[in-house]
Amino acid sequence: MSLNKKSVDDINVKGKRVLVRCDFNVPLKEGKITDETRINAALPTIQKLLNDGGKVILCSHLGKVKNGPNEGESLAPVAARLSEKLGKDVNFVSDYNVTGEAATKAVEAMNEGDVVLLQNTRFRGAEETKNGEEFSKELADLADVYVCDAFGSSHRAHASVAGVTKFIRAKGGENVVGYLMQKEIDFLGNAVENPVRPFVAILGGAKVADKLNVISNLLEKCDTLIIGGGMAYTFLKAQGYEIGKSLVDDTKLDYCKEMLEKADKLGKKLLLPVDSVTITDFPNPIDAKVDVEVYDVANMPADREGCDIGPKTAEMYADAVKAAKTVVWNGPMGVFENPTLAAGTVAVAKALAETDATTIIGGGDSAAAVNQLGFGDKMSHISTGGGASLEFLEGKELPGVIAADDK
Repeated sequence: MSLNKKSVDDINVKGKRVLVRCDFNVPLKEGKITDETRINAALPTIQKLLNDGGKVILCSHLGKVKNGPNEGESLAPVAARLSEKLGKDVNFVSDYNVTGEAATKAVEAMNEGDVVLLQNTRFRGAEETKNGEEFSKELADLADVYVCDAFGSSHRAHASVAGVTKFIRAKGGENVVGYLMQKEIDFLGNAVENPVRPFVAILGGAKVADKLNVISNLLEKCDTLIIGGGMAYTFLKAQGYEIGKSLVDDTKLDYCKEMLEKADKLGKKLLLPVDSVTITDFPNPIDAKVDVEVYDVANMPADREGCDIGPKTAEMYADAVKAAKTVVWNGPMGVFENPTLAAGTVAVAKALAETDATTIIGGGDSAAAVNQLGFGDKMSHISTGGGASLEFLEGKELPGVIAADDK
């Protein structure tokens, strides 16, 4: 996958209509936005296009939209916050058709430096189906230039992410990436394809099944692969250890054996826990007080459940990070939502915060953990995409990245 893409710095948008695909999929509670991270992340690209004299048309999805359009998933609250943050009126087109007459008229009336926000793209129905072709063309009809700045959606070949680019290109327009996309490509893409070594990858989370291809791809790219979280117990069982009531995927034992052999064959280090923090019953609620006992993995009792890496493992993983020049981390080391079972995740986050290496957090739970624990500003890059960053780590081509013009 070519990662050398044209960006907003490579084009002249003065007087042009610029369609920008943002990621405004923000959490809402009773119509109020509870986390503005994604809106803030889009501002530098929007501001750049406005300063350069573009007519900026923004679009995004919000929520899953299972039962058709509804006001609960309208982008109206986003328009209101954007107006405040940009210090100018954002003209929100509330039409559920997204690209209908109301949108066309709003765009026709734009002057340089104006902003229009279209309604939730998913209100149009399945963006990725045949209907998507027509929708892609209608989106392209509104604009001269297209900017993709929605990394969190870039793994989906949807109309507003990839489909639109074909029609922009057909009329001689350019398709480029915004600052947020560029940063993701620079950090995540290049970390995997062209890392400064030693390159250490840390994978956690509950299930091996979620990370099958990631494990295999990263073993080929990294020098050391560290496994933590619930999925470590399937690896430990594959090595013949008693894992008690710990999370396990018995259908993936052979796969884990294959990966251990692969690491051996490639001369890579694959680090697994040497001790484990165990409990008798899973906490309910998840952050309830819980009694723990630490066991070496060779002595795990059959009636206990491992829920975090133990202190010896935390130290071993931290040492591996200290020697690294590039570290990619995706997935917590234990049930980090519980303060007692968060020690392993804290230890890894602390090690990353203290290293001089380039540290990249691959979205999802690890991003949440790092931010909750107060280490966010110590990381080189925290990815904005959960599924998209995982697919990048798998070595997959992302439709939203491929669709942009090469430099």
